[in-house]
Amino acid sequence: MSYTALYRKFRPQEFEDVKGQEHIVTTLQNQIKADRVGHAYLFCGTRGTGKTTVAKIFAKAVNCQHPIEGSPCGDCPSCRAITAGNSMNVIEIDAASNNGVDNIREIREEVAYSPTEGRYKVYIIDEVHMLSIGAFNALLKTLEEPPSYVIFVLATTEAHKIPITILSRCQRYDFKRITIETIAGRLTELMEKEQAEVEAKAIQYIARAADGSMRDALSLLDQCIAFYLGEKLTYDHVLEVLGAVDTEVFSQMLRKILAKDIPGVIQLLEELIIQGREPGQFVTDFTWYLRNLMLLQSSDHMEDVLDISSENLLLLKEEAQMVDSGRLMRYIRIFSDLSSQVRYAVQKRILVEIALIKLCKPEMERDYDSLAERVAQIEQKLEKGIFMQQPEGVSQGGTAVSKEREAAGGALQETPQQLLKAVPEDVKQVVQSWRSIIRDLPGAVQGYLKSARLGLSSEGALLISLDDMAGSYMSRESHRQELVDMIAKKMGKAIEVEIQTQEQGEAGSATGQGLDLQKIINMEIMVEEDGEL
Repeated sequence: MSYTALYRKFRPQEFEDVKGQEHIVTTLQNQIKADRVGHAYLFCGTRGTGKTTVAKIFAKAVNCQHPIEGSPCGDCPSCRAITAGNSMNVIEIDAASNNGVDNIREIREEVAYSPTEGRYKVYIIDEVHMLSIGAFNALLKTLEEPPSYVIFVLATTEAHKIPITILSRCQRYDFKRITIETIAGRLTELMEKEQAEVEAKAIQYIARAADGSMRDALSLLDQCIAFYLGEKLTYDHVLEVLGAVDTEVFSQMLRKILAKDIPGVIQLLEELIIQGREPGQFVTDFTWYLRNLMLLQSSDHMEDVLDISSENLLLLKEEAQMVDSGRLMRYIRIFSDLSSQVRYAVQKRILVEIALIKLCKPEMERDYDSLAERVAQIEQKLEKGIFMQQPEGVSQGGTAVSKEREAAGGALQETPQQLLKAVPEDVKQVVQSWRSIIRDLPGAVQGYLKSARLGLSSEGALLISLDDMAGSYMSRESHRQELVDMIAKKMGKAIEVEIQTQEQGEAGSATGQGLDLQKIINMEIMVEEDGEL
């Protein structure tokens, strides 16, 4: 005899076997007991939550010769025929492949004939949202006034695609996602019947990975058992089969991110991929891990909500104190955006690597969350007494100092007025007019140049220092030329411009790298206004 998949073998045959949908089952049983059965039902909900299963049980119950509390007996000829799929009274239609007007016209012709046995003809139309507009229109009249012996059960995962004219003619039932506890309990019960040895932790992970779908949970369990046939199914086995990652690895990853250890983060991801872990599954599970941290931060009584072991709970509590809620929300946002991108991406690993680097370097982003994290980092450095290293050739006051004077101990410092004498007049005019110059540039160029630091290169040109991202953008010849042309237009003549990133500025030896011309020129203007020059 051929093997039957678990989700088919253990498909519920009575209302009592349906798990997680008690609100629907009770209503349908009461209708059957009170003989108040409607003529059209709409079952909505995500995949694997029991829509088609409940529809079949309902079809058996309304035709059962000896119903028990609104549930089918399972022993009468009608129940046995429907269970075996041989009944002429239950017609299943897949709207994904039978979505035309002609298919619905056939139904309209068939409903004219009463059932040969039993009380009702039940039409179960699965994925009904796939019907064409013409097919919906053809179904409309029959759905509104069917013969007394006909019941329609429409099932769909996308109720928003169904015309309102159809919705208004049906009793709508929304199937909820099944909870992790309910799925785990059902899997444990079925494994006892199968006499299969499965670790409780493994069942819990499969239940969570199923994402509210009982059918998905049974399919995943079937897959894992088949891989380790005849052996006890452990948590590590499940991780290996599903390409998932252990919780301890998430702890290591988070600690490396908090330490801004980019090489360590990339190396850990490399190890996971070499082990055969799926990048998409890693993104999903790490987002879930961050969610658990956020829940722990939000309340002191989340132990019952979090479906994790006591050992992992202690570890989570420790890490929840290591990261503030604002940073955690930023991490969740980045990985939530990534989960939708990585699903259809070809280079999944690269997308994950970029996201991890973003977590380590908030300066790569321009939103409020990343700005708040950068400010928090600066505050931490100030609390610890860590300050930016003074660039070479710049005194503690921020003014340029000659190497000779610096070698002499920096006792002598040049005033801003003395420094300005070395700045060409045309460069000085550009600095004074900088805001008006960039105001007329395109939006992207203007945005990057707002944070520019202006200095003087060793050749006497205007030196524009930018962060990594802005420097990379402005170094493109087309964008650089836009700036040069605008300066020439405003000043009436061409001005030589050099663009460097801040890292280049720290490594270079240009005379103006530590000199902020905007501050010095503004200082000179203020002094002149006071009449002291």
